[in-house]
Amino acid sequence: MAISKEKKNEIIAQYARHEGDTGSVEVQVAVLTWEINHLNSHIKEHKKDHATYRGLMKKIGHRRNLLAYLRRTDVNRYRELIQSLGLRR
Repeated sequence: MAISKEKKNEIIAQYARHEGDTGSVEVQVAVLTWEINHLNSHIKEHKKDHATYRGLMKKIGHRRNLLAYLRRTDVNRYRELIQSLGLRR
């Protein structure tokens, strides 16, 4: 199941840097993290769903690239984001 509009707007409101911000790295990573967690729970139930697994790997790679970009450009924002999302324990 795809992310609902309400849930996506809630995530955007929480991680937006300013009013109307939907494309900042923080927002993109937060939305991808929610989708990754959702797909991960799906994969645990449906182990042979290889198409979904491939989509999950693409999303993980996209999030990894966005986080690498953020780490290169602004380390403080990167650290705040991974702490708030609970990544990199």
